[in-house]
Amino acid sequence: MPELTNPIGEGLGISTIGLALLIVFLAILFVGLIGAGIYFYAKRKQLKYFIPLHKKIGNNVIKVGVYKAKDFKIGFAGDKLWFIPKLKKYISPATLQTGSNEYTHFEREDGEWINISYPDIDLDMKKAKVKYVSTDMRSNRIAISNIIDQRFVGKKTWWEQYGHLVTHVIFYLVVCVCMVVIFYQWSDIVTRTGTLFDKIVAYEEIKNPSQQGVLPAMFMLIFRRFKW
Repeated sequence: MPELTNPIGEGLGISTIGLALLIVFLAILFVGLIGAGIYFYAKRKQLKYFIPLHKKIGNNVIKVGVYKAKDFKIGFAGDKLWFIPKLKKYISPATLQTGSNEYTHFEREDGEWINISYPDIDLDMKKAKVKYVSTDMRSNRIAISNIIDQRFVGKKTWWEQYGHLVTHVIFYLVVCVCMVVIFYQWSDIVTRTGTLFDKIVAYEEIKNPSQQGVLPAMFMLIFRRFKW
């Protein structure tokens, strides 16, 4: 009676099984990394609100940080709050926007956050009929303008200052010379053409006294070659 053997055990070795398990593990790891990347990307996209926070420290109001917030739905009626994961704080949705998805807040002395917007300084001064002039800023602007003129305008080379003028003058001179040459040659061509016509007319008058004029002479010269 023949002895029974295990074909699977004979066909697959330990190295083959190990390689298969390694491939499965790497596939699971790759899929897991992709899933984790998609998850964190979606979480990051949810943090779509930027909240610059200002606070009074001493006698000055300064910006203490910029935080990100996301929507936090409450109930089934569509109500929501804003949740700031970094501070684990819930606030009411803001309405005063100071930038692209940016809502500035101010923290009061009691710790309450309120949504604020930047005032229109020009409008406030117009209402108060105040014309504010910063003499220091005006003096600095004039000094900077003079320095720039001295460094960049005052140190221009002769060609930088008058190069375009010289170029235009040379261009116009070349054009004028070309026009003079053209008209001179044209007058010479007209003179030679007139002399040629006179000779043609004189020749035809001598040859055919009955045919006079320029046109008959021209027709005779043109159609003369077609005679058999």
